[in-house]
Amino acid sequence: MFRAAIFLALVIGAMAACSPARATILWQESGPILAHEDGEGTDILHGAARRDSSASDTLYFKFHVNPLSDASLEPYSAGFQLFEGTNENLGVGNSLKAWAYSAFNTSEMGSNNQVAGDMDLHSASPESYEPGRYLSYELPRRGIERTIVFKVQYIPGGDDLVTVWMNPNLNPGATEDNQVTNLITHFKAGASFDQIRLRHHGNGDGWVFSNMAVASSFDDFIIIPFWETWWFRALVAAALLIWVGGTVRFFERRKYQLRLQRAEQERTLERERARIAQDLHDDLGSSLTRLTLLSGLVKADKDNPEQVEAHANKLSAAADQTVRALEEIVWAVRPGSDTLQSLLDYIAHFANELFDGNTTHCRLDLPHDLPPLPLLPDMRHNIFLIVKEALTNALKHSGASEVLVQAKISGRTLEIVVRDDGKGFDPKSLAEGWRNGMGNMRRRTDAMGAKLEMQSVPGKGTTVTLSVNLDKEAQIAKGNK
Repeated sequence: MFRAAIFLALVIGAMAACSPARATILWQESGPILAHEDGEGTDILHGAARRDSSASDTLYFKFHVNPLSDASLEPYSAGFQLFEGTNENLGVGNSLKAWAYSAFNTSEMGSNNQVAGDMDLHSASPESYEPGRYLSYELPRRGIERTIVFKVQYIPGGDDLVTVWMNPNLNPGATEDNQVTNLITHFKAGASFDQIRLRHHGNGDGWVFSNMAVASSFDDFIIIPFWETWWFRALVAAALLIWVGGTVRFFERRKYQLRLQRAEQERTLERERARIAQDLHDDLGSSLTRLTLLSGLVKADKDNPEQVEAHANKLSAAADQTVRALEEIVWAVRPGSDTLQSLLDYIAHFANELFDGNTTHCRLDLPHDLPPLPLLPDMRHNIFLIVKEALTNALKHSGASEVLVQAKISGRTLEIVVRDDGKGFDPKSLAEGWRNGMGNMRRRTDAMGAKLEMQSVPGKGTTVTLSVNLDKEAQIAKGNK
């Protein structure tokens, strides 16, 4: 993110450097301000800018007016006027005797004017006082708003050069040089100032002034939509770059995650293959070897019926054990066996077969209709083998009349309890088979990050409790080890 922020700053800085230079707004007042019968008016510039007779630069002035009277019916004067101290200098608006948008206090007099210093302003909307004959100016009309821009080229010690644009084009692409000529007026005037006053006297309800400004360039008055400004374009470009970068980063991360998932699936498959191979070798291999040996003994003792019967019984038991081992392997690899419900169903199946025909009764308290919670193969296999070991020990060693298998779900935790009412045991006096079985159970428990508790009191039975966190991420984390 820090690198992205630096890159964003560099992009915006580069675009700012490449953007056309803007001049300076020296002063602006958005208004609106009503001037009505206010005599000499009140300064609104408040010292923001000034020029005296020694000035030699160029300034641009702009204001927008909404006449609240009609000059053709109600003679009045109104204007945006430059003052130097108490001296009245150039004013632009409506001179009392001109009855038109005009300048006053100039060094010249317009061809259509009657008062020295008055200068009617050329307009692209000229007045017509008889059919087919138009004047070069227009009269202020109630409700018809206009924008006026004028330029002052200061001449040290002499009359300043003034250019006025009556309602110029200020849209994007407009410049000082491409304005139509019939709205431009040139004349000379004294335009030194340290104040700007808005004035009105005479008839009508006054003028409302707004959007006033003083600048050093005509371009500062061009109305640029925000979407065409350099900063907006810079932000859009930066946002686009960030979006592209974020999209690329997202797909790269997604691609990386998919590679990790595939690698994890491959590791899981390899572990499952290794486990199946080990089960085939350990369970089926040893069982088939035992069957082969017992078959050999049957052949060797074929003339001894009692021995043949004993060997046949052992052969039958070994065959049953082999079938169970094969069932376990088939269950482990069968599609659809990787859910919690499948695990509990198979535990129930195994317990019923294990205790079938024995005096010890196995009671099952297992939930049905569980949500389809997935289990990784290693976790599913380890849980089953721990429960299998606990049930086998209870059947072989406890001498119990009843064994209870109970399972319950609490949040994301599976708890399986195997409890018998047998003779119990003292941990210090465990037989070697018991100790080996418990060691295997604890190793499998540790491999899952689970918890195994075993409680036994001589004469009061044994309880084995396995608690497993079923959270998928926990399973994956354990599986990656």
